[in-house]
Parts: sequence; C-alpha cells; structure tokens
Amino acid sequence: MSKSTDLSALSDEALVHNELNSQRVLAAHQLRHVTGKLENNSLLGKARREIARAQTEIRRRELANGLVNGALRSAHLGTFKPGALGAGQEAGGGFLKNVLDSNQGAE
Repeated sequence: MSKSTDLSALSDEALVHNELNSQRVLAAHQLRHVTGKLENNSLLGKARREIARAQTEIRRRELANGLVNGALRSAHLGTFKPGALGAGQEAGGGFLKNVLDSNQGAE
C-alpha cells in the first residue's frame, strides 16, 4: 500500500497494523544501513513516507470521530501480531531474523 487512497479503504485496525509494520520495516532498513548491508538507500525514505501516510490517515480519522491523539493506535496496539503482515516471515522468527540471516552469508 503506497497511496493514501489505499489507506482510506482499510479498517482502523488494519491501518494501525499497517503503520506498526511500516515502523518495523524502517527499523530493519536502518539496521541494515548501519551495518552496510542495505543496497538501496531510497528504501529508508520510502518507509518513512509510508509511516507518515498511515499516521496522517489515523489522525484524520481520530479528528473526524472526535477522538484524542493516539486513541486509535492505543485501541488496536494489543492486536498487532508482528509476523502476520510480512510475507515470507516465519511465525516466531523474530523481528531481526531475516536481517540477521542475510548477514550470515556475508561472513
């Protein structure tokens, strides 16, 4: 999902989960960047923009419903399953599993 029109079609829960997953992707890219394993540095900016789009849509919905800032996120934070959105991730594999696996081949 890269367009704000796509985000507007998501449910509140799916939108919050999209934001949280995008933050995880950004953290993985940042780790790979620091270790010199990130081949495409533009992925950092793309991940930041995706987070900003999701946060903007979340805040728009909060304002439309008269909710305080952060209400949607706190309401759906407990239902987020980190591996559920990532394609190709194993359940219980952990946040850094794929990043660390790719680093082992370089040794």
